Amino acid sequence: MNLYAEIAVALLIVVGASFGLVGSWGLLRLPHLMARLHAPTKATTLGVGSVLLASMVYFLATGEGFSVHEVLIVLFLFLTAPVSASFIARGYLRAHVDPAELPGAGEQGWASFVPRAGDGGDQAEASSSWDVRKD
Repeated sequence: MNLYAEIAVALLIVVGASFGLVGSWGLLRLPHLMARLHAPTKATTLGVGSVLLASMVYFLATGEGFSVHEVLIVLFLFLTAPVSASFIARGYLRAHVDPAELPGAGEQGWASFVPRAGDGGDQAEASSSWDVRKD
């Protein structure tokens, strides 16, 4: 393996470890769930992606060829992290926020608080149909 490939792999691993550290620190130190949600879904995803990119560069530089496994892992990670974060945020909003307290978002409204069939679309009627718990 040549010097440039070794430097690239080392830099990608350091960048990935730094993002992982920042994401983990943010998960522990941020004050509430909605703030903590961004740390692992953004920083840690970039950190893991950088380490996997370092693995791809390493195997290409050593002559073992292109590895499809790392590409599939990155693709799966980049698809599942935002979806899981969205589900966690929606669950938090349903449990802790009254739909009437949210700002308006035009004709469509908030995706998490679309009135259910039979609610009539009225904001007061829609907010009364939610099971909102204040903890």
